[in-house]
Amino acid sequence: MEVNQLAEAAAGQDPGVGLSAVSALKTVLEELEAMHVSNARAQGWSWEQIADALGVRRQTVHRKHARRTGR
Repeated sequence: MEVNQLAEAAAGQDPGVGLSAVSALKTVLEELEAMHVSNARAQGWSWEQIADALGVRRQTVHRKHARRTGR
């Protein structure tokens, strides 16, 4: 299912369909975040800059992504 379809399903009246769509959207968002964090680190961004862009604390983003990025 595409993101637009997932968003429509999440806004629907059927709780089963909506909750499944929300779960799928969370997965998409996590993958996008990981991709952009890796890209930012590869371009020399600090953990502080990434955290500011995501609206979280540096420690939060570092804990979540440091092992995967290897930095």
